[in-house]
Amino acid sequence: MGVRRAVEMAWQASAANVDLPAGQAAGQNRQVYTLGPLIHNPRVLEDLEERGIRVLNEGEIDLAWNPALNESENPTVIIRAHGIAPQTEAGLARLNVRVLDATCPHVKVSQMKARSFAERGYRIFLAGEENHAEIAGILGYAQTSNAVPSCYVVGNPSEAESAALELSRREPGAKTVLIGQTTISTQEYGAISERLRQFFPGIEIVDTICGATADRQDALRELCGKADAVIVVGGRESANTRRLLSLARELGKPAWLAETVKDLPPEIKVYKTVGLCAGASTPDSLISEIEEALAKF
Repeated sequence: MGVRRAVEMAWQASAANVDLPAGQAAGQNRQVYTLGPLIHNPRVLEDLEERGIRVLNEGEIDLAWNPALNESENPTVIIRAHGIAPQTEAGLARLNVRVLDATCPHVKVSQMKARSFAERGYRIFLAGEENHAEIAGILGYAQTSNAVPSCYVVGNPSEAESAALELSRREPGAKTVLIGQTTISTQEYGAISERLRQFFPGIEIVDTICGATADRQDALRELCGKADAVIVVGGRESANTRRLLSLARELGKPAWLAETVKDLPPEIKVYKTVGLCAGASTPDSLISEIEEALAKF
């Protein structure tokens, strides 16, 4: 999975600094950065920080290094699982840094498809959260030099209808395509696509939902058929974790999100059967901790 791959890459990069061969000078060490939070899970981010891996915001790129002054440091920068815009990546390439690309392979496919459709003159609808890092990165690939907007981010069917109405008035014959955030639910994606088809019957729908995300959502539906309540384990900033929480509630189950054992609600004790699920970026150790705590109830 993309998030586990990104964490493993970060661990390997930090291990290269920690486990120096005998006689190697510490000055040959590389400082390791992640461009933005590597993944959306507080426990994992704390672990990375303990390993000496620092988080760098995209806006700090030009301020953080001067190639002429840092030739000896030559730091490592890890592109997070959500990916970044090509313009940002080009900025990294101009610096004296070693870049490790931990972009999730599924996200990378979405980026390349967005670029391809944009180059062919398509108007692109992106289904997802406007402020999410993954969407921001894909937007960078969908941008063209044309002054006319070529990409619209839509978070729900209502937003999709508004964007499609605007585009249909300006370009009624526009070639259109829908690309989704990899963590969007299949039902939400389907509802958005149906709304867009009302304005553009020939719109191309690209299947960009991560298979693991769909599997988690299907497993949660099955779980909700057996459980009286649900605990979703994961980070509050994680899009796929929040969607699992929303799905459980849509299915009529009392549900809570828990980043740690402390987040377990006292009222969970009144339920006979409690279902447990987790977001993609949730470490197994945290799932085990919360499972043990629930068992004591």
